[in-house]
Amino acid sequence: MNAPHLTAALDLANRSVPVLPLRAGKVPFGNCRACRDNACGGRPNMRTPGPCVCPRPCHAWAAATADAAVITGTGWSSAWKQAAAVAYHPGGIGLTVVDLDHADAVIWARRTLPATRAVPTTRGEHWIYRGQMPSANAVRDGVDIKSTMSYARWRGPGTGTMAALPDAVRALVVKKPSLVRPVTVSLPDGGGECRHRTPVYLERGIAMAEQRIAEAAGGVHATVYRTFLAVLSVHGWCGCLTDAHAERLFAAAQARGESARHCSDAWSNACTALGM
Repeated sequence: MNAPHLTAALDLANRSVPVLPLRAGKVPFGNCRACRDNACGGRPNMRTPGPCVCPRPCHAWAAATADAAVITGTGWSSAWKQAAAVAYHPGGIGLTVVDLDHADAVIWARRTLPATRAVPTTRGEHWIYRGQMPSANAVRDGVDIKSTMSYARWRGPGTGTMAALPDAVRALVVKKPSLVRPVTVSLPDGGGECRHRTPVYLERGIAMAEQRIAEAAGGVHATVYRTFLAVLSVHGWCGCLTDAHAERLFAAAQARGESARHCSDAWSNACTALGM
């Protein structure tokens, strides 16, 4: 049992802060077999509420809890033995963390945002505000927003007086449609009609792919690539994919902070891997 991390988690839980263990790489533990691919339906506080009652820390940020019985229970014990850090769910306690990933981002924040509680990180700072909002990655260079449907690594209480969430931070996640760039990748040339499934099957597959990208708890680059690969492996050979389908997948990826270039590279790499 990793005593320091468990002790820190229990101290936070005692203050009603929902916590979860992080594994090597500072990412959540993967879902158990019963919860893999969201087969259990998810937890009640996820984007799509579900019936999951798994005793393990599955579903990343959605597993965060302040229940000491769960934190110290057998379902979480193996995770604590491997834990590399402790995380918390800011939105669960009405907070927003502005994650400033490098020195230039910190300089920008000091010039632009109201002063608030600041927590030093390895490369920058976490600025914590009272109030919650949608989370978003890469809202500008080196800046992520962690609040609802997200987690932040616990790095200590920080210093300074916590300020109310300002409009300047809320505005960072308001994206204009023009930010989702047109798809510039080539689609596999097939018969234009899915020869082995119905259109309903394709629509369901695209919708599931969008959800998988939207719910990626960490490693968004890898999730986007694997999702593109999965879609192409099923529908890339028959020619039923259209620009509209690709645009939906790109839009889902860009909503999680992926650039148009990264999307194009992931698509091209998936086609190459499949020999298309």
